[in-house]
Amino acid sequence: MSWGTELWDQFDNLEKHTQWGIDILEKYIKFVKERTEIELNYAKQLRNLSKKYQPKKNSKEEEEYKYTACKAFLSTLNEMNDYAGQHEVISENMTSQITVDLMRYVQELKQERKSNFHDGRKAQQHIETCWKQLESSKRRFERDCKEADRAQQYFEKMDADINVTKADVEKARQQAQIRHQMAEDSKADYSSTLQRFNQEQWEYYHTHIPNIFQKIQEMEERRIVRIGESMKTYAEVDRQVIPIIGKCLDGIVKAAESINQKNDSQLVVEAYKSGFEPPGDIEFEDYTQPMKRTVSDNSLSSAKEGKPELKFGGKSRGKLWPFIKKNKLSLKLGATPEDFSNLPPEQRRKKLQQKVDDLNKEIQKETDQRDAITKMKDVYLKNPQMGDPASLDHKLTEVTQNIEKLRLETQKFEAWLAEVEGRLPARSEQARRQSGMYDGQTHQAVTNCAQDRESPDGSYTEEQSQERELKVLATDFDDEFDDEEPLPAIGTCKALYTFEGQNEGTISVTEGEMLSVIEEDKGDGWTRIRRSEDEEGYVPTSYVEVYLDKNAKGAKTYI
Repeated sequence: MSWGTELWDQFDNLEKHTQWGIDILEKYIKFVKERTEIELNYAKQLRNLSKKYQPKKNSKEEEEYKYTACKAFLSTLNEMNDYAGQHEVISENMTSQITVDLMRYVQELKQERKSNFHDGRKAQQHIETCWKQLESSKRRFERDCKEADRAQQYFEKMDADINVTKADVEKARQQAQIRHQMAEDSKADYSSTLQRFNQEQWEYYHTHIPNIFQKIQEMEERRIVRIGESMKTYAEVDRQVIPIIGKCLDGIVKAAESINQKNDSQLVVEAYKSGFEPPGDIEFEDYTQPMKRTVSDNSLSSAKEGKPELKFGGKSRGKLWPFIKKNKLSLKLGATPEDFSNLPPEQRRKKLQQKVDDLNKEIQKETDQRDAITKMKDVYLKNPQMGDPASLDHKLTEVTQNIEKLRLETQKFEAWLAEVEGRLPARSEQARRQSGMYDGQTHQAVTNCAQDRESPDGSYTEEQSQERELKVLATDFDDEFDDEEPLPAIGTCKALYTFEGQNEGTISVTEGEMLSVIEEDKGDGWTRIRRSEDEEGYVPTSYVEVYLDKNAKGAKTYI
């Protein structure tokens, strides 16, 4: 089967058909382009969807992702992000392997088609020219034959007429011979032209046209094969990402299977457990018995003494505070206590432990920075041309002070943590002094009040009792200093920095001030000093330079 033999007379139809084939190819290219755009838009929407539901950093929502169900959802979001990436791969591969390749092929195809049909039209024009030459030769032969017949008839007529002169007859005879010769020449030319035309026509229909149509047929068949290969590539591009998409889906299934309802339930317990025991039975009050309305001195004193028992050992009768009471004092002051005493014991322990861990991280960070500065200072000392070692002293002192502050802060929170965990029964005077450097008056009131309102059995006293006990504690604390005999000075100190002693038991100092040391630092980070006989208190050891009398060599500095 060949277009050259079967469709030798369908030049125009083949031209239309091949143009239609190119249009089909361009339509398929457009289809693939739109598919790539859809894949890109789909991937973009999937990524935006995954990003939209990602937990925000440093937010309450991020804390919720400790539950296995939320972790599985987060894994699903991450897998969907990878899933979107595979659709981007589909778009890229279809663009590079199909669209770009086919667009280049279409240009080549159009150029080849144009060349083939140009050769076909050229062959048509040539055969048409040969046909015109044949027609012209044929008409000329016909005309010459007719002229020769008329000349022959005229000669015969003149020869038969007796009245015509011999010269006229001779002239007519010569003219007839000339016309006859012209007819013979025209006949020979027509015969030759006819032979040439037949030869050209045979070559046209049996050689030129078949060759041109064969090229066109091969071109069209290559186009058909090419579009088929592109369709296979189209499917293969999708097939290549199926394993990865399958892994994404497997990851979602694995995340779903990792959900542990028991573990989530335990996390809820850890998140909201108060640590209190459920309230006991309410005692029956018998109102049928006569009531003694006379109050004796003993009963009055018992009533007075009964108040502290609510705080330190007695039970608050009929208290259901975990369910019906609120932290009135905390709401009243409008601030959260630094020691988280407004929280139930278990939650308070978790918050304090988290705070201690954070402070330890900060201490490690500052320690690393101090070590780095120390190493740099050593390098400067060995190689002065690289820098001035003295330029790092200020920074080194600042970092060291930060470390000391963080350690004091850590000791303070560790003391509270130990108290909550039962290692310390109550806050000692030392722990209160440690908090003095960082606590303001409002925080001090909140801390003491919040601590004093919890009783050993998990109940809270009334607000008036809390305020009354706060005053009692403050009075007792003052009495401890009033009853003590003045301690002798064991040395002197110089204030390196200004310290505002706003809390009870501390004393304010200004930079450069000289004071007497009456109690050395015992490892808690505080030194007891005296300005005058009636003015003494604690200051951070890192804020002063101490000179002890027993040290004959010079000064001993605590930093």
